[in-house]
Amino acid sequence: MSFNTFEETVETVERNAFVTSKEPIPTVAYTGFNSPKETVEVVNHTAEAKRDTASKKVFVLAVLAGGYIAMGSLLALVIGGAMPGLAQSNPGLQKFFFGAVFPLGLILCAIAGAELFTGNTAYFIPSVLSKRMSVKVPLKNWAIVYFGNFVGSLIVAYFLVYLTEVIMHSPSMDSAINIAIAKTSNPFYKTFLKGIACNWMVALAMWLAYAAKDVTGKILGIWFPVMAFVAMGFEHCVANMFFIPVAIFHGADITWMDFIVKNLIPATLGNIVGGALFVGTAYWYTYDKK
Repeated sequence: MSFNTFEETVETVERNAFVTSKEPIPTVAYTGFNSPKETVEVVNHTAEAKRDTASKKVFVLAVLAGGYIAMGSLLALVIGGAMPGLAQSNPGLQKFFFGAVFPLGLILCAIAGAELFTGNTAYFIPSVLSKRMSVKVPLKNWAIVYFGNFVGSLIVAYFLVYLTEVIMHSPSMDSAINIAIAKTSNPFYKTFLKGIACNWMVALAMWLAYAAKDVTGKILGIWFPVMAFVAMGFEHCVANMFFIPVAIFHGADITWMDFIVKNLIPATLGNIVGGALFVGTAYWYTYDKK
């Protein structure tokens, strides 16, 4: 038995409405994704839903998000970090493999549902700038989500990786330590700028996920920008909540103060600018500003 899809039915109804008209019959175009303007509207509804969610539930979802990003980071270490030979002979390809599997975390956040700090830096901005929402709303959300992400990341780093010895005495462990040392060796401004570039990509990945109308589209929309920022070596504060602590647990010569001051603070500030300014503000100005 064959039948019309919803879109074909709508097109038939609209075409029939013009049968008695002398006007040309219009062609109704259907797209499988939201337009940029429609995407901003979806983001605004998302921000309202996040505003109306109880703080305890937001925290639980934030812990899940931290765990999801940590799992994606661990997968990247286990696969891309276990290729020291390829890193020497073809570093571009090794970075691609590392970045290709990392998007698992953001895919889980977007589709299963979770609260991720980096994405949330962009969602609230159009509503705040249009004065539909107080600036206190995102600040409260960011504080709860940031802490929850940190907790989720540490749970995976310590209990599920360090205590289980998943990467102990392997190229992946060496890779984790080398990554952490590199991330804590840059001056403040470099980490800050890398944070901006990272969350420009991550927030856009979520924007594309909201533009898509099916799961496949959401996965593809997320995968390309996230793979790109990882392969290019930018700084994601929530991912770093896993990468650097897991290296510390495995004996890296890095203190917790080094981690917080030399990486986490500048990466976080850069992530806020990247998401809030280059995505949230830019698309508010283009499609939502009256």
